[in-house]
Amino acid sequence: MFKKISGSTEGLKQVAETRWQDFKSDLSESNRWIRFGLMGIAVYLLIAVSVGVYWSFEPDLMDLREKALAEVGGEEDRLVTGVATTASLISVVDTLLHKPGGYLSNDIAPPGVWLDNIPNWEYGVVIQVRDLAKAMREAFSRSQSQSTEDKDLALAEPQFNFDNRSWLLPPTEKEYREGMKYLRSYLLRLTDEEQQNAQFYTRADNINYWLGTVETRLGSLSQRLSASVGQRRLNTDLDGTPGAHQSTRSPKDQEIKTGFFEIDDVFYEARGSAWALTHFLKAIEMDFADVLEKKNARVSLQQIIRELEGTQQTVYSPMILNGSGFGMLANHSLVMANYISRAHAAIIDLRDLLSRG
Repeated sequence: MFKKISGSTEGLKQVAETRWQDFKSDLSESNRWIRFGLMGIAVYLLIAVSVGVYWSFEPDLMDLREKALAEVGGEEDRLVTGVATTASLISVVDTLLHKPGGYLSNDIAPPGVWLDNIPNWEYGVVIQVRDLAKAMREAFSRSQSQSTEDKDLALAEPQFNFDNRSWLLPPTEKEYREGMKYLRSYLLRLTDEEQQNAQFYTRADNINYWLGTVETRLGSLSQRLSASVGQRRLNTDLDGTPGAHQSTRSPKDQEIKTGFFEIDDVFYEARGSAWALTHFLKAIEMDFADVLEKKNARVSLQQIIRELEGTQQTVYSPMILNGSGFGMLANHSLVMANYISRAHAAIIDLRDLLSRG
């Protein structure tokens, strides 16, 4: 009987040993696949981060004359009035869609979904595109307030006002490409001598109309950038308007401060807005050359362009710093606000020049 028990014990030991070896083998196999999985994730993250860094580089300023020539097939005689402005709008939208990484504001997958700076840069560009498309539809292409709006520009403007973050049904890129298609159709008719139903009027009141919108945009950006350090402001909403009222009461003295997590958003929105506006103003300088010379306003416009070009200098810091005004650390928002404020003030002076007889 003892021999039988002993034999049974030996058999159980062998079975247990076999099962233990099988378990160790399975565990080793599982660990190997886990290691492979973790290595794959690490490689993917490294690639995603590298691609994200590459996608975060902002486009350089473009040669507008070269872009305008490209839009008219390289024929100098087709560079008629309005081509520079229309071509600049097309080129800015085209760059927005085809820069490294493409259009990122509506991305829902890595690395685009992780990126924050470029989508805000894109939003700044989109705002300026919308404003110019509106001005072209309502002013530049019409001889007077009761004239008929251009059919292509009437279709192009709504396309650029589509939701800038839509990724499906339809994606934003599709709507913006449709807008570019209508702009190119307008440009084709504009340069065709046999068609007189597309015009571009370079009057002082037209450029003043658009600059009024630009002035308010830059004024808002300047205030938001300056509020990075926080400051107490007196309420001047109704100053200089006797008898004026507002819907609800506002405090006479309040502290205005841009939130910590919004500082870099506002900074890059301002960068994008200034990048697009620089191209549009250069195009205006080309198309409205005679008007600017007559009003002795060309130098004023060039100074605005120079201030905006200053906003496009390379940012060497890995993050947008929010140091106090006179503290030890830099405040990139205040530096940007300096350029934007000077451009804003110069636009006010330019509009005054253009409005004079």
